[in-house]
Parts: sequence; structure tokens; C-alpha cells
Amino acid sequence: MLEVKRYIIWGSAGHAKVLADLIDLRGGRVVALFDNDPDVQACLSGIPLFHGEEGLKDWAEHQRSLADVGAVLAIGGAKGRDRLALSHRLKVAGMALPTLVHPTAVVSKSVQYGEGCHILAGAVVAAEVAMGNLCIVNNSANVDHECQLNSGVHIAPGAVLSGCVIVGENAMIGAGAVILPRLRIGQDALVGAGSVVIRDVPDYAVVAGNPARIIRYNRSAHDDVGDSSFGKK
Repeated sequence: MLEVKRYIIWGSAGHAKVLADLIDLRGGRVVALFDNDPDVQACLSGIPLFHGEEGLKDWAEHQRSLADVGAVLAIGGAKGRDRLALSHRLKVAGMALPTLVHPTAVVSKSVQYGEGCHILAGAVVAAEVAMGNLCIVNNSANVDHECQLNSGVHIAPGAVLSGCVIVGENAMIGAGAVILPRLRIGQDALVGAGSVVIRDVPDYAVVAGNPARIIRYNRSAHDDVGDSSFGKK
């Protein structure tokens, strides 16, 4: 694969601006924006905006090659499933999914990460952390030693994962949340901003508070969804 110098960004909002700055720091340039919302305007001056998969198809047909194009997904929040699904379509189209690491982030040489991850300004990712595909470690977040972030995870600004935490696919840890050591955050779970998590969080649970307690599930609860005693005295 050729070295990536040209980038497209899928998503035309604030997160795209952050990623465009990072791409510029890496010596690359953004050549196109894409968004599924037909009412969204281009968030980057001078960069053309295309809408949906038809827009991607039209743009791609006018390119000599996509082998040197990196696709960057500016879809944050609890939308890991959306990022993963879209990444597959972009790979099929022939684009790379580069991982972007901000030069002010502190990342151990022993960290392993998959495709399309974003490690942003001031973040710390410590020894032997393992990250799947399309993970976001946002500004000033701290992921301590031997944590495992499965694909689609988003760690929001200022959140702290103590050592040996496992975060399931597509889960989101809200801004400023603290996760105590050796806990498991279930897949598609959402930890509210500022929460302090002192015990495992079940799959699909939305938790908040200090200590964090379940406030709802983010899909219909099933008999096998977590432990209903979470957060109870």
C-alpha cells in the first residue's frame, strides 16, 4: 500500500475539525468530506462535501486511485457500531484506515492497536494496552497498563481507566469518568460523564453517578443481560 497523504473524513462536524488538524500535523491533507445527513454543511473551508454512499461513489469515480487515500471516521460518541459498519464499506472501496496518534499523546511502545484508531492530544496510553479497530482515546484521557479496548470503543476527554480494565465492543466511557482497576465494561455499555465505576458494568447498561448505578439499558433487556444487582446495596 502506498503511503497515505490524502485523506477523506466521514462526518462534517466538530470532531472532523479536530481530526483535520491532526492530519495536517502528520503532513497529510483532507481532500473530501462525507456525511449521511443531506442537510449538513461542510465544516472545513475549501473542502468539498459529498452526501451518503452515492456521494462516495461519485467522488471515487473521479479518482485515479484510492490506494493512497486514508479514510478517517469523525463519528464519535456511542456510535461504535456505525463506525465499524462504515469502515467495512470504505475498505471495500479500496481505502486504508490509518490510525492517527497526536504528537502530544504519550503512547507506550508496547501498545497494540488495530485499524482506524484515534489517540488525541494529551492522551496517555500505558504499557501493554491492547486496542481493537476504530477505537477513540480522546483528549487528555488516560488508559493505564494492560487495559483491553475492544473494537468501536470511545474513551471521552479526561476519562481515566485504571489498570487491567476490559471494555467491550462499542462501549463509551463518558468525559471525566473513572473506572477502577480490573473491572469489565460490557459491550454497548455507556458510562455517564463524571461517573465513578467500582464494579463490573453489564452489556448494554447505561450507568451514571458516584458510585455508578444502572439507570437504564440501551436496548431491550434480555434474561442474559448483566446482573440486575449492579449498584444495589
